[in-house]
Amino acid sequence: MRGYRTHSSRTGFTIVELLVVVSIIALLIALLLPAVAKGRDKALITQSIGNLKNLATANETYGGDWNDRQFTTCPDDAGLAQGNCTTYLANITCPPQQFLGWDGGSIWGYFLGSTGKCAQFGWPEACYNWIVYIPMQFGTAGNPGGGNAFGAFRMPSIKAFHDYVGGKFYEPTFYAPKDVVPLANISKYFTSPSEFAYDGVNYEDSSYCFSPAAMWDPKVMKRNGVPDAQGNIPLSGNGFTAPTSALAGASSHRSPPVSRCSYPTLKTRMIEHNWLQNPPDSLINMNFGGGVTPWFFNHGYNSAPASLFFDGHIEIVGCQRAQQAENRAGKLWSRNTSLGGAGYYGGQSFDFLVNTSFHILTTDGIHGRDTLGAEG
Repeated sequence: MRGYRTHSSRTGFTIVELLVVVSIIALLIALLLPAVAKGRDKALITQSIGNLKNLATANETYGGDWNDRQFTTCPDDAGLAQGNCTTYLANITCPPQQFLGWDGGSIWGYFLGSTGKCAQFGWPEACYNWIVYIPMQFGTAGNPGGGNAFGAFRMPSIKAFHDYVGGKFYEPTFYAPKDVVPLANISKYFTSPSEFAYDGVNYEDSSYCFSPAAMWDPKVMKRNGVPDAQGNIPLSGNGFTAPTSALAGASSHRSPPVSRCSYPTLKTRMIEHNWLQNPPDSLINMNFGGGVTPWFFNHGYNSAPASLFFDGHIEIVGCQRAQQAENRAGKLWSRNTSLGGAGYYGGQSFDFLVNTSFHILTTDGIHGRDTLGAEG
């Protein structure tokens, strides 16, 4: 019998072929990853814009309930006491306390104490909490760096406003998805049924903030350059009148109604407070001298916060664009406040190109502009 030798067909790959396949896969990944990352980034921005849309609705509902008022926690007549809490409590009234919400049968808040007209209520704490009742503290002439430039503008999530959003202080709508520093601390609270869930350690304010300039009476940020022969204030002049001064008058702390906005398509109402778009590699700003402090929206030339305008539209407003608007139209934010020429924590900026405090120190307040457009 004659035998036959069969030959098996070749089914394996050579090393060269495997390397070609791996190279093709690596190339595809290299091409796709930027697109995937860009798509994910765009989705997160879209989510933040969605949050601002919800906040726009809350603002409108609040205004409907309060006769076109902007949200405010400051008593309208605080100017009668030149913004002094102790004088106000002693001689005028005990204002509504700034509640954060209920938790386990207890009410959390920033209380003003039990002195003066508040004595009958027995509230804890003291007038040092006044800083979160007024729109923003400007610091002092002796401390131009800020003197803790904080205020009610940073706290849209308190009970007086969060009742118009989701009914909770730690409502996800108040936090931008790219604001990872505060989210790392408080996202665990999102599922809590409490109105104000708090473990006594981790506390974060909202990712979004109001415009403090627009929350003051317009005379506080009023343009006050030297008038020309016709009595017009030049666009190159900008100014500031301390709301605690006698010159500011009794109405200095009164938040103006929305209808007083002169350029609703150009004046920002709420923005992302931290630097979330095009941020640096390190999310922590060590220029503050320690602590876990994120970069603010005005700390980088490439920063571009999602912004809600007074007419209700939302867009991305870059610091570069804000600076160009100022160069074209004159001083759109005031360098004459006691925060100094660098403005709102400008001394802690990331780069030397950025130089803006738009939204925060807008010249003319609610009558001013933060960007330019068809109405410019």
